[in-house]
Amino acid sequence: DYRFQLHDAGSFWYHPHTSSAAQLGRGLVGPLIVEEREPSGFRHERTLNLKSWHVDKQGAFTEFSVPREAARGGTPGVLSTVNGTHAPTLDLPAGQVVRLRLLNLDNTLTYRLNLPDSEARIYALDGHPIAPMPLGKEYWLGPGMRIDLALKVPEAGTELSLRNGPLRLATLRSVAHDDVAGDWPPALPANPVAEPDLQRAETLRFNFEWAGTLSTDAAQGGAYTFWQINGEAWDINDKTCADRPIATLKKDGHYVFELRNLSQYQHPIHLHGMTFKVISSNRRQIEPWFTDTYLLGKNETARIALVADNPGVWMFHCHVIDHMETGLMAAIEVV
Repeated sequence: DYRFQLHDAGSFWYHPHTSSAAQLGRGLVGPLIVEEREPSGFRHERTLNLKSWHVDKQGAFTEFSVPREAARGGTPGVLSTVNGTHAPTLDLPAGQVVRLRLLNLDNTLTYRLNLPDSEARIYALDGHPIAPMPLGKEYWLGPGMRIDLALKVPEAGTELSLRNGPLRLATLRSVAHDDVAGDWPPALPANPVAEPDLQRAETLRFNFEWAGTLSTDAAQGGAYTFWQINGEAWDINDKTCADRPIATLKKDGHYVFELRNLSQYQHPIHLHGMTFKVISSNRRQIEPWFTDTYLLGKNETARIALVADNPGVWMFHCHVIDHMETGLMAAIEVV
């Protein structure tokens, strides 16, 4: 039995952290939706789970993590699905504003989400509301990340294409609906997240980089070590990792994490147990927002800030699963 309080409304998900590549790869993942305490203003919503599968042409599972790929961008699947179906057609009510909760439940793949010729606005990122803004040309949704869109469904008979870059993920088909046309709902209410004080925050630096060696004791049952944080490749199978946190934070202390990607591959950096605020990047303009995962681009340095208000030992890792399982994982302690 898992017993916990729900402080934050939003789109979340669940999965195991044991033999993650195989268990997530076989489908042991799913959405965990926490509804707002008061009505959100959306009368219609759909949850869309994005996942590509490691299967061959006969439908049998292939390797979930290939060393050659794990040392690079991660081992990709080959069969894209939305809610378990390849390229489905989804009916939406014409004239209505529909909340689309899109969750990236993939082991590896970052989706370049786009909805050409549509009216779509972003209402929340990774479970936390933002001031509504246009979706724009595309949004990069890394593994473990979520986005809540409001889509104004066009007139009946129209079809929209939900895409990953140029590739069609699903067809959104507008069907006749009797209700009066809907309008854009107000912004979603903010979650109760503590605001970090940058003036008194302590800065900690974390380097995410290739381990610089292909040596491994995997033949003897150990783990490959392709990736490292601050010079150490962390073995997810070593239970003493929790006893050797990469950082120890004071409860209710204010911190800035400087995240430095010293590689040519993206890393969706995820922190368990706490929410952080993205405040700056050397690669793009940042409008600060709260999240639990940040897609760190190649050679990017980003700064995030948080209040360490949740005591315990928490995982801090890349959500490309075979990056995590080959070194890009550590523990952070709050005391």
